[in-house]
Amino acid sequence: MNAEAAAPNQWHDLPGAELVSAGLAALERGEPTAEALLVAIGASRLRDAGLDVPSPPGIQEPELALYTALCKTDGANAHSAYNALIRRLVSFERALEARVAWPH
Repeated sequence: MNAEAAAPNQWHDLPGAELVSAGLAALERGEPTAEALLVAIGASRLRDAGLDVPSPPGIQEPELALYTALCKTDGANAHSAYNALIRRLVSFERALEARVAWPH
């Protein structure tokens, strides 16, 4: 993989980068925030694209953990919020993979 693609300044402009950046920082701190759980969901694909993604401490099923967290904060809108976050993650992953494949 292109080592430059892993540098934050190389992906800060991609869609969803603010969520991924916040999630990576939260994972580094060991905080299971919604953003951290989202990054944990995409960890394998993000690692394949060159990002250094820490493992979430003690979280075996980040999908379930994220949905549970959203139920607490968003109530009846948890399903919509979950789907919106997943769409943002997928947009980021696709854009990052394209950048790695075709660096600027």
